Amino acid sequence: MANDPIQLFIEGCRQRVCSYAGSDLQKAADAFMQASTRPKYSYNFSWLGRPIIQYPQDIIAMQEILYEVKPDLIIETGIAHGGSLIFHASMLELNSICGGPENAQVLGIDIEIRPHNRKAIEAHPMFRRISMIEGSSIDEGTAEQVYDFAKGKKQIMVLLDSMHTHEHVLEELKLYSPLVTKGSYLVVFDTIIEDIPEDFFSDRPWGKGNNPKTAVWEFLKTTDRFEIDKEIENKLLITVAPDGYLRCVK
Repeated sequence: MANDPIQLFIEGCRQRVCSYAGSDLQKAADAFMQASTRPKYSYNFSWLGRPIIQYPQDIIAMQEILYEVKPDLIIETGIAHGGSLIFHASMLELNSICGGPENAQVLGIDIEIRPHNRKAIEAHPMFRRISMIEGSSIDEGTAEQVYDFAKGKKQIMVLLDSMHTHEHVLEELKLYSPLVTKGSYLVVFDTIIEDIPEDFFSDRPWGKGNNPKTAVWEFLKTTDRFEIDKEIENKLLITVAPDGYLRCVK
């Protein structure tokens, strides 16, 4: 309804978000991203007791997406300390209370799950919604395990946050994008690497021209199933995933 106050509020938010692109506010956010990367700002946060290594804005974005999509499976490459697994499991727990799937699960994949992190994750109350696979996300055997786990799931989301080289992320995109269901999301983290001065990553195998964003760009040339959800990054302003929030449209 035209005079519905809720819809009017939502439309006002959308108009503001559209106005942020290229604005002074966007430029200030870009400067903050540049300044906050080297001091490891994102390492300072935790979720329900586990380090999450994400910017708060991206955490909020994922909450909004998860409530909208209500997946019954989240596949996540890269585990580290497990905070992201715990976060997504807790969101699935809340979703179940709000009408989402009761038995929704998170499947985490990492080439090395360190014993102290595994112990902490397995001891967490949210672990009942979590499964883990130790192995390279791009190995054929790992992918087979993931596809077996996904059988019977109706609404699947994939999150990529492991090795950040172009080749590795592109292979992950090819392997796991077919699992993403229409209306859900394929989220590629740390695409921000392309936008940060190259000397920030002198000790890493990735950098400008060789990172998750370049992999996303190449991947999107080969498929019409996904499109970049620019509204999300315009709203967040501060995000490690510019061009990384991909909505599945087919």
